[in-house]
Amino acid sequence: MQIDRRSFVAGTLALGVPQLVRAQGAGPIRIGEINSYTAQPAFLKPYRQAWELAQEQINAAGGVLGRKLETVFRDDAGKPEDAVRHAADLATAEKVDIIAGGFLSNVGLALADYANQNKRLYVASEPLADALVWSKGNRYTFRLRPSTYMQAAMLVEEAAKLPAKKWAIVAPNYEYGQSAVKWFKELLLKARPDVTFVAEQFPALGRIDAGATVQALEAAKPEAIFNVTFAVDLANFVRAGNTRGLFEGRQVVSMLTGEPEYLDTLGAETPEGWIITGYPHADLQTPEHVKFRDAYKAKYNDYPRLGSVVGYETVQAIAAALTKAGSTDNEKLVDAFEGLSFTTAFGPIAFRKIDHQSTLGAYVGKSAQKNGKGVMVDWSYRDGAKYLPSDDEVRKLRPVVG
Repeated sequence: MQIDRRSFVAGTLALGVPQLVRAQGAGPIRIGEINSYTAQPAFLKPYRQAWELAQEQINAAGGVLGRKLETVFRDDAGKPEDAVRHAADLATAEKVDIIAGGFLSNVGLALADYANQNKRLYVASEPLADALVWSKGNRYTFRLRPSTYMQAAMLVEEAAKLPAKKWAIVAPNYEYGQSAVKWFKELLLKARPDVTFVAEQFPALGRIDAGATVQALEAAKPEAIFNVTFAVDLANFVRAGNTRGLFEGRQVVSMLTGEPEYLDTLGAETPEGWIITGYPHADLQTPEHVKFRDAYKAKYNDYPRLGSVVGYETVQAIAAALTKAGSTDNEKLVDAFEGLSFTTAFGPIAFRKIDHQSTLGAYVGKSAQKNGKGVMVDWSYRDGAKYLPSDDEVRKLRPVVG
């Protein structure tokens, strides 16, 4: 028995298939979230908690476009190849509408390449490498967090005021560390042509030989140090440096160190007086932040970390883009993210159309100890929009503009 297409369509209409389609369309909007949960738990546990808080709040308020948000989480274990495999599975088997996440820069770059090749929106929450939005930027990739360039520029603003002329550097030997060092050196030399760099140490990520690293830096007799290590590498570096007196009489400028997930670990070993980027969660009293902090504390009986802010605002960005697009259509969502603006716990931000980098800023201050805990003092917020290159400069850095 044969049936032509017209008869088939007429029959399905009579059977009420449009109602079935509408019912399916009313299902949840699905987000596929990929991250290094087992590799970087200090940052990503609070990240996921705040992600789930944001999703819960949005759904309680009626969802987006009249539909609930639903997230399918995947753990890449810090491996780019696993992240790409998860992305393909989420897109094909799980039928997610949006792919998001990423912590390590090499993982984020792998996901961005997947997004570009498959023409799928990727909302990068955390990877900091500048290549993500510049040299390897593409139409389908957007980043929330301030990049290595932005944070280096914020720190250089303070480093240039120091009397130090001889600098040493320590950074993890992968994309994030190399990018941070590149921009710090370039921007500091532009601000202070009298500066020289007398030593550089690039230990493997997560495997720093802290004693040897400290010894090599000490041998160069720098007047100041730029540190880019984080997590367990930072703790080991600080411990060895404190033991061997590396930081005595030397100024240290340090990226990420002021984030609670790392200050909590340092505790009573926190060096005092370092110039740092971070998040002074206990002292930040803006209405937007208090509302976020109180909701997080109420749900988890704990204070938020910077990962919490990143997870929460990634979901808020996705919800804002969905609302602006009025659709889950991939290309419409990409268009919606270009120029998208919304208010975060740190204040209003936007995703720049030219390079897909958000203008979320960071806090710059100094490290200190209070009651045996590491804290951030003398801090101020640096608006990310003020620490990004001009459109003309971006056109030189990014082969695909917009």
